[in-house]
Amino acid sequence: MSPIEVPLDETALAELAREELALLSYPERRWVKPYFDAGGRRLYDVVIVGGGQSGLVIAHSLIRQGVDNILVLDRSPEGYEGVWETVARMSHLRTPKALCGMELGQPSLSLQRWYMARHGREAWEALDRVPRRDWMEYLRWYRKTLNLPIVNDTEVETVEPEADHILVTARRSGARETFPARLVVLATGFDGAGRWSVPEVISDNLPPTLYSHSNVEIDFAALAGKRIGILGHAASAFDTATAVLNAGAASADICFRRPALPTVNPHRHLETAAFLANFPELSDATRWQIARHFRQVDQPPAHSGFFAATALPGFRMHAASPWLDVRQEGDAIRVKTPRGEHVFDYLIAATGYTVDYAARPELSALAPHVLRWKDRYTPPAGAEHALLGDFPYLGLSYEYLQREPGTAPWVERIFAFNFSGTVSMGPHSTSISGHRYALPRLIRGVVRRLFLEQEEHIIPDLIAYKDIDLVIPPHLRQMATAAE
Repeated sequence: MSPIEVPLDETALAELAREELALLSYPERRWVKPYFDAGGRRLYDVVIVGGGQSGLVIAHSLIRQGVDNILVLDRSPEGYEGVWETVARMSHLRTPKALCGMELGQPSLSLQRWYMARHGREAWEALDRVPRRDWMEYLRWYRKTLNLPIVNDTEVETVEPEADHILVTARRSGARETFPARLVVLATGFDGAGRWSVPEVISDNLPPTLYSHSNVEIDFAALAGKRIGILGHAASAFDTATAVLNAGAASADICFRRPALPTVNPHRHLETAAFLANFPELSDATRWQIARHFRQVDQPPAHSGFFAATALPGFRMHAASPWLDVRQEGDAIRVKTPRGEHVFDYLIAATGYTVDYAARPELSALAPHVLRWKDRYTPPAGAEHALLGDFPYLGLSYEYLQREPGTAPWVERIFAFNFSGTVSMGPHSTSISGHRYALPRLIRGVVRRLFLEQEEHIIPDLIAYKDIDLVIPPHLRQMATAAE
């Protein structure tokens, strides 16, 4: 039995992973030259904003490529990065358990090996989908095993140019700190392009105390005994319905505009090696049509969330029921739909996101200068889509491009590895299932940029290289050296 097949606990598995990394480290010599700002402060080669699943594997990938002068900044406390212990409410991930990518081809770093170390082989074989909390435990183990350079409780406020580099400004423990960097990667998740969207029919007619978005933290205990109206049909709508009913809500009604709940998931069709690896190489017209198709047909809620919600007393759903009017009447809320009216006590909008650079402090300086799809591509009549047009038109390595070439070259030092790349890079590019193919593309772009910027040193350094490789014994030196 090979070592990797021997049952291990988490500590032993971490030791094995580090031992394997040492075996796989060649060439391990660090090659990036130090750069300094005008004040003599050394620049980070890469600052990564966001320490969730993408931030972790980006940091690990860069270190494996010999780029270790990096830093990861995350606003959450240690161990609570990302959404998994905060606003995510599903019991299990939608992604199949066979997902791979974060391990970078090293089985001892894989989810499967970790899960077997914690729960046993039989538990893994019996598993259908990965429990959400187990996924977060895996990410914690991954970070600890690799000792990644993450600074928590740090809220990034601005990302802007300074001389020939980027200055990241953040706030930690009430104090303002700056981090100069040659390159920046925004690994800021699903809402990295803007903000969660609440329809105006809700926000214009109700005080904020009577509604919220499904993707923010909600005090579910305060909703006990109340009638809850939820707008939207996707996974977060059903997960939220389950959460409010389990917290004691009297009822949870999901309303959505489609005539029927989607049952076909177009994401599965694109999950092939060819699509995941080469999507950015497709023509603008094809990428636009794919993004628009996804907006039109969407995907069904996850199995676990759908069946968990529909099994609970007090759950109801209403197809073909967009909210036409919302009005507060005393302590209640009256909602008008084409199929009748509903009376609720509290509303939750499970209505996705919108592109809004002003809503993200780290994007505010970028907003006027970044090339967007509407600047680059004009769809044929009938294929327009305002939201998709606002998405950034990214380069082949996830880098922002300039709206006006030559006016803001600094934006190309920033890489958008978040959901804002969905039109340019594909709907899976920053998801768990896409990491295996998307991360190498990003890392190649980052490493290429760092390498080419020190091209002027290559020949002088090569000529100056004098490390002795062969030590000639004294009795052979005369034969090995021509007489003068």
